Amino acid sequence: MIPNSLILDTLIKDWLLEDIGRGDRTTESIFADNKIGKAHWIIKETGVIAGLPIAEKVFEILDPMAKCERLVLEGEKQEKGTKILTIEGKISALLTGERVALNLVMRLSGIATEARKYVEAIRDYPTKLVDTRKTIPGLRILEKYASAVGGATNHRIGLDDGIMIKDNHIQGAGGIKEAVDKVRKNMPYPLSIEVETSDLTQVEDAIASGVEIIMLDNMAIETMKEAVKLIRKSNPLTKIEASGNVTLDNIRSIAATGVDYISTSAPITRSSWLDISMRM
Repeated sequence: MIPNSLILDTLIKDWLLEDIGRGDRTTESIFADNKIGKAHWIIKETGVIAGLPIAEKVFEILDPMAKCERLVLEGEKQEKGTKILTIEGKISALLTGERVALNLVMRLSGIATEARKYVEAIRDYPTKLVDTRKTIPGLRILEKYASAVGGATNHRIGLDDGIMIKDNHIQGAGGIKEAVDKVRKNMPYPLSIEVETSDLTQVEDAIASGVEIIMLDNMAIETMKEAVKLIRKSNPLTKIEASGNVTLDNIRSIAATGVDYISTSAPITRSSWLDISMRM
C-alpha cells in the first residue's frame, strides 16, 4: 500500500529540501523561464518496477501542472531498455526533481526485484515470505511498500503492530512463561503474541504458553522439522515462522519443513539498486 498523501508529501518535501538546499544553481541559471519539456525514464537492467507513483509525486510537488504517464504496471518485471515513464512539465522541475525521484525508484525497484526472487523460489509451497523491521530510518514505509510490490508480506510495520517476544525480552524477564504472562497482563489491548525460540526446549515452553505464533530462529533444518511436528501436534492453529540466515540457496529447504512464514531482511538489506536513467 502506498503511504497516504500527507505522509508522502511531507517525506518528499524533506528529501527535495535536502537536495536543493539554497537552490538548484545550475538549472535555475539555464532555465529561468517556464519552458516546457518532456523526459523519458529507461531501465538499464532487467527488474521489477516499484515506486512510479512516488516519482510522480516528486514532479507534481515541483510543478503541479506536470503530467506523468506510466508505461508499465507497478510490480511488473521489465527487460533492460524498456521505457517505463514519461514526464511532461517545466524543464526546471524535471531536472531539479530528477535525482530524488530516480533514487527512490531505483532503490524501491531493487528491493522489489530481490523480493520477487525469494517469492518465486518458494512458489511451490504455501509458505509466505515476510519482511522485517531492518529498514533505513525514515524509509521504512516505502521499503516495506517495495517489498510488498515484489510479492512479500509485510511483517510488523512498527512496534505497535503486534507482540514479538525476542531473546532479549526472554532473558530480561527470566523465561518465556514469565515474559508471556507479563505481556498478557499489561498489553493495552488484545494483540497476537509471537515468541522467538532457538531450540526445542524453548519451543516446548512457547507451546505451553499458548501463544499464537512461534518463531524458529536460526535452527538447523532437522531441528526445524522436529519443532514443526511438536507444534502441529499440540495445536494445528498455531502459526510457525522460520527466521535467520535465510538465503536463496536454502529457502526452499526451509519452506519444505512446513512452516507458515519465512521472515528475512535480505530483500531490503541485501538488494542492489535497479539502474534507471532519465533522458530529455
